[in-house]
Amino acid sequence: MKKLFLILLLFGIQYSFAQETAVLSGFISGDGHKLQLANVHLTGTKYKTVTDSLGYYRLENVAVGNYTIQVSQMGFQTLKKKIEVVKDSLQSYNFELTDNENQLNEVVVSGTLKAVKRLESAVPVEVYSPVFFKKNPTPSIYEALQNINGVRPQLNCGVCNTGDIHINGLEGPYTLVLIDGMPIVSSLSTVYGLSGIPNSLVERIEIVKGPASSLYGSEAVGGLINIITKNPTNAPLFSADVFSTTYLETNVDLGMKFNPSKKATTLLGINYFNYNEVVDKDKDGFTDVTLSERISVFNKWSFLRGNNRLFTIAARGMYEDRWGGDVRWEKKYRGGDQIYGESIYTKRGELIGSYQLPFQEKLMLSFSGNVHYQDSRYGTTSYIANQKIGFLQLTWDKKIGRNDFLAGMATRYSYYDDNTAATKAAENTWLPGIFVQDEITLSPKSQVLLGMRYDYNSIHGSIYTPRVAYRWKKNDNTIFRLNAGTGFRVVNLFTEDHAALTGSRDVVIKSDLKPEQSVNVNLNYIQKINFTNGTFIGIETTAFYTRFSNKIISDYITDPNKIIYDNINGYALSQGISTNVDLNFPSGLKFIVGATVLDNKNVENGVSQTPFLTEKFTSTWSVSYKIDSMNLLLDYTGNVYSPMKLPLLSDLDPRSPKSPWYSIQNIQFTYFGWKNFELYGGIKNLLNFTPKQNNPFLISRTNDPFDKNVQTSDGTAIGMRGNVIPKGQIVDTPDNPYGLTFDTTYVYGQNQTIRGFFGLRYTLR
Repeated sequence: MKKLFLILLLFGIQYSFAQETAVLSGFISGDGHKLQLANVHLTGTKYKTVTDSLGYYRLENVAVGNYTIQVSQMGFQTLKKKIEVVKDSLQSYNFELTDNENQLNEVVVSGTLKAVKRLESAVPVEVYSPVFFKKNPTPSIYEALQNINGVRPQLNCGVCNTGDIHINGLEGPYTLVLIDGMPIVSSLSTVYGLSGIPNSLVERIEIVKGPASSLYGSEAVGGLINIITKNPTNAPLFSADVFSTTYLETNVDLGMKFNPSKKATTLLGINYFNYNEVVDKDKDGFTDVTLSERISVFNKWSFLRGNNRLFTIAARGMYEDRWGGDVRWEKKYRGGDQIYGESIYTKRGELIGSYQLPFQEKLMLSFSGNVHYQDSRYGTTSYIANQKIGFLQLTWDKKIGRNDFLAGMATRYSYYDDNTAATKAAENTWLPGIFVQDEITLSPKSQVLLGMRYDYNSIHGSIYTPRVAYRWKKNDNTIFRLNAGTGFRVVNLFTEDHAALTGSRDVVIKSDLKPEQSVNVNLNYIQKINFTNGTFIGIETTAFYTRFSNKIISDYITDPNKIIYDNINGYALSQGISTNVDLNFPSGLKFIVGATVLDNKNVENGVSQTPFLTEKFTSTWSVSYKIDSMNLLLDYTGNVYSPMKLPLLSDLDPRSPKSPWYSIQNIQFTYFGWKNFELYGGIKNLLNFTPKQNNPFLISRTNDPFDKNVQTSDGTAIGMRGNVIPKGQIVDTPDNPYGLTFDTTYVYGQNQTIRGFFGLRYTLR
């Protein structure tokens, strides 16, 4: 009897243990298909397997308990997920792996005006997703671009903090900024409109470095930035992102999706930014940072049509009230000469749409329109401007054998008027054009692209812009691309040079300005390296050369009260090499590092000079480490810039003629342990860098912003040092020992000190 009892007891124990196990199974897929030989592992245990030819895996006799399941495959991001194994069960887990975050396989449209995988595009396109920008949260696209290699937001005014975007050292007007492929951010809005684009509406940002005029026309002479907004169909039901800094800057992003009918989906986005603190840490009596209140409302509709034909339409309205200047300034002083202030009211409306025509052929009609109204006071200088731009484009996309044709015609109407002497009458400009492009597949490994565009400017006449590109794919991991083309730019002077307003300078145009033209060649190399343990390295290097003719040169030196414009008597060059490296480890550690070496110069009458505010070296980095066990993500981001030539006002100006090496670095911690929530915070400008360091002042003569005590020489005036001051130059006096006027253009970087930030995100799918 005892033996029988012992046998039953042992059998019961064995049965009990047998029941405390389970079977795990499922499918692993990625890039739209099932993945063979993907690794499936319960970390810290012996349980591991690989998927079969159908992407199926199975783990048997898994003891009950809590585990972290890890799935990895070459070329994809390693995925980890916490699971609970319960006894006597068959548990199914399916996983969808995504491409490595370098996004080399993402679909892009900016290079060729058609959707194509990035690696298959003959034109190099860089892609940045919202995940990238979340590593260093900012209230606008303008500030977010500081994290991209070779792209630098440049402040042009030390008081009102307006600026533009430099690509490879070229000034902002050489870069075309698009929203959903529509050229609606240009001229006046390159100065004032970029800061009003909220991050919340962005699906991704595509960047093409080098001329793209053969497809996009004027202003794409140095490159383009295409901001792709979110597709309402894929957007979350509700999203919110709110953060504030120790400077008391507050930014609110809200997104809401609605389905009014079975065939319509709409996305409503609202952005609100407020900064209302007067800060003067450099003790010059002027605000360090412009005060601003801005609201932007975005609404996009997507309609379901037969045969999956596209129809989307979007609208955005933005209003901003910003001011900077004397810390004692109030709105009652606006436009007067008692206390200096720069007050800017901006109203802007945009409409964007794409409609695929109901024909068997693929015909796409795209349209956009925008109005931009500016009401500004720079001390006593009034600047009231009105700009309207309309754009209409029809494209035809057709594949015939080895040829992939794209042809189109477009027309653009621009209206601009302001109250300044530089614009004697309202300007109405028509710019119709036609273009054709053919991508020819020579072999499975090689492809050539030929393109040509013809535009007729109602002021400047005919303009031709050809382009050729060649792509050679050695294998799936090694790709070479060679691109060559031309670009052109029609100049809208006054809207591009803020110094004319802030320094109260007179605008002088020496001759009838001709359109700028450029010739560009670049060589691009991509190398992907996948390791069996899931580690990935991606390397992309581009060497570029651009030569400009008829470049517009602005002369600030000859006369401190004037800006003298003329076409260059010679040529200008922009050349260099840029490298981006992505390094992903299965452990959750990720590096994105970029560096660009630049050589920009203007060559006139045999003399070579480096332009103002042009760096010779720039680097950016992002280091991320994900700790799943703590639901914590660490991001360390930063950039570094080499010295730049800065605009001085006289030989006696005590400020440094060059900026120092400087770096803006940030750290952020994100907690994602709560369902639908992310809690984040960190420190910006860790090194506490400001441009005031090693300079006696940034803004000259803040004690006399209306130049009431500035003396201009008649050619016989004697300075404090006993020298005769040339006619038109400023006389150095005991009250003005450096011979300066009030000027705000000595600025190259943000003027905010080290500061903390804290935010919360909520997403409901």
